[in-house]
Amino acid sequence: MHLLVTGGCGFIGTNFIRLMLEKHPDWSITNLDKLTYAGNRLNLLDLEENGGRYRFVQGDIGDRNIIMDLLAGHAFDAVVNFAAESHVDRSINDPTPFVATNVLGAQNLMECARQRGMERFVHISTDEVYGTLGDEGKFTETTPLAPNSPYSASKAGADLLARAYFETYGFPILVTRCSNNYGPYQFPEKLIPLMFLNAKSDKPLPVYGDGLNVRDWIYVDDHCLGVELTLLHGRPGRAYNFGGDAEEANINVVRTLLSLLGKPESLITHVTDRPGHDKRYAMDFSLAAEELGFAPTVDLATGLKRTLTWYENHAAWLEKVQSGEYRIFMNTWYEERR
Repeated sequence: MHLLVTGGCGFIGTNFIRLMLEKHPDWSITNLDKLTYAGNRLNLLDLEENGGRYRFVQGDIGDRNIIMDLLAGHAFDAVVNFAAESHVDRSINDPTPFVATNVLGAQNLMECARQRGMERFVHISTDEVYGTLGDEGKFTETTPLAPNSPYSASKAGADLLARAYFETYGFPILVTRCSNNYGPYQFPEKLIPLMFLNAKSDKPLPVYGDGLNVRDWIYVDDHCLGVELTLLHGRPGRAYNFGGDAEEANINVVRTLLSLLGKPESLITHVTDRPGHDKRYAMDFSLAAEELGFAPTVDLATGLKRTLTWYENHAAWLEKVQSGEYRIFMNTWYEERR
C-alpha cells in the first residue's frame, strides 16, 4: 500500500508513520507537511536518510496545485489527513489560521482527492467537536456536534464537509475522533510535555482554574492503531470514536508527573481558566470495538512512564523544538494568565 499522509511531521502523524512502516514492510508513505511551528522534519529525518519507503514533500493542503500534482504523479491507495492547527489557546488568540487549514485546507484536500478518484480517505478529527459532558455519560458517534472553541469549531466544520462529500458525491471518506493523545514527539505547548519541561527546570507548572477538567487519555500508539483499523476495515461514510478508557482530571495527571519526576507539588500554579474550557470528555468507542476490533492496549500509568522516559532520552529534540516562535508564544501566554 502507498499512502499519502498529510501533516506527518506533527505529533500524531509522526507516530503513525513510524508505526505503519514498522508494522507493514510492504507499505510506502509520502508525507506532505507545511512545516508550521509544530511540524518538525527532524522527527522523521532518519527515514529520509535511509531512503526507500518514506518520502517527504513540503507543502500546504490548501494549495490546489501541489495536491493535484502530487496525486497525479503517484499511485496512492489512500489519503490519511492529520494536517491541522491544533492548539486551543492559539485558536482563541487568532482563529484565522485554524479556519484556513482545518476547514478550507481540508476541503481542498477532499476535493482534489475526489477529482483524482481516490478510493480511500481517512480524516483525523477530535472528541472536542462534541463540546463538553456533565458528570455522566460518554460521547458516541451520534452525539450532536457542539464545539466550544474556534479550534473545535474548525474541526467540526471539516467533519461536516466529510459527511457532505460522502452523501453528495459518494466519496469514500471516513472520520476518526479521538480523545486526548500523549506520548513521544508531542509538541511542548500541550499539557504533559509542558509540565515535564517546567518540572525538570523547577519552574511553575501552570494549571487552568481548579484543574478538575477531566480528559480521556490515550497513548498515541493506540490512537494510531485505531486509524490503521479505520483505514483497512472502516466503512466509508462512518465516523469512529477512539478513547483510552482512562478518564482523569488534569490536576491528577500533573500530580502523577511530579511524583514520577520526584518534584514537589508546590510547583503547581493555578492560572486564569481558559475561556469556554470544556469540563469533561469521555469517549464511547464501542462501535470501533465492534466493527474494527479496537481496544486500547496501554494504560495511563504505563503510558506516562513511557512518555517521561522518552523525553528524558530526547533532551536534544526538546531543546530544538523549544526555540524561536514557540518560546515567545508561551512566555506571553503565561504572563497574561498569572
